[in-house]
Amino acid sequence: MTTTRLSLPGEFAEVFARFVTTEYTVLDPRGRPSIWPLIPYYSRSDRHIEVGVGLGSPKKAEDARRNPRVALLFSDPTGSGLTDPPQVLVQGTATVDDRDPTANFERTIRAFTEKLPRRRLLLPPRPVRRLLGWYFARVSIWIRIERLYVWSADGPTRQPQRLDLRPTALAQDGAAVGAEEDPLAGGDPVWHDPVWDVRLDRLGQTYPTAVVSVQAHDGYPFAIRVPIATDPAARRIRIGCDPAGVPLRAGPACLTAHDHDADFTWFRNCQVRGTLIRDQGGWAILPHRVIGGDHLLPGRGLPRLTRAAAGACVPPPRKAFGYGSVADSGVMKRTS
Repeated sequence: MTTTRLSLPGEFAEVFARFVTTEYTVLDPRGRPSIWPLIPYYSRSDRHIEVGVGLGSPKKAEDARRNPRVALLFSDPTGSGLTDPPQVLVQGTATVDDRDPTANFERTIRAFTEKLPRRRLLLPPRPVRRLLGWYFARVSIWIRIERLYVWSADGPTRQPQRLDLRPTALAQDGAAVGAEEDPLAGGDPVWHDPVWDVRLDRLGQTYPTAVVSVQAHDGYPFAIRVPIATDPAARRIRIGCDPAGVPLRAGPACLTAHDHDADFTWFRNCQVRGTLIRDQGGWAILPHRVIGGDHLLPGRGLPRLTRAAAGACVPPPRKAFGYGSVADSGVMKRTS
């Protein structure tokens, strides 16, 4: 796999701007990855991609604050209008912007309705958004694009192209661009008895592919979409190929499967955290924890969103992510 140092090509800018979702990987303090499908916002004149998280689910931002090395995988083109786009992994450095969560929401909602104009009709009116300010306020995470891995539409079994967008001095610092022979150092696997329940049975029945993420040798997350199959008898989720350019090693891993329609009127996701192993059947994940994930199923706009907001966190978080809520104005103000 060769590395090319250049500016961001236009075809990748189209992917970042037009994809409806991206798979965001962040590492916890022990280096264990978790993957979350989020909506990306990208300006073609910038070198950053923005994603947002709610105040009721601060872990996605707090982990990035502690360890700003994150990854974004663009692997599901549903709703993008692009034909056979490549699978693109972005590695970069995150900056958490929590200064004004209400302004963050207002900015991203404008970008959201430009990306998905039909969703404008499903948004609740401003008075409802003020009433449920804790639900709609957002913490923004800005990811500076530093490295790209690009797999063609033929699939992950072909060697990816690697593009380095960092200054030469930064790229040569530490273990960044070298060690082509071992880009995933992993770590000693942590063995636990695997868990299994009906959600994993449904996972295998619903999703032919999923995103798998591990920590790379240089500390960045590394993610790839691969075919999967569940093995209930062995309590394992099997990876259906050996992805090129990703020499996997046993250790902590995360798998996330998700889907949505072209207009993002509904979405589903399921996350599995566990240990990546290799047995006689190939690479597999031993699941240790299954997270049902977020979902928004088809329904009528305002009632459905109000139910989703009411069920997202009961009661509304008064101190989530260090904030308190000013109920009469719907404005979230930092309390620490």
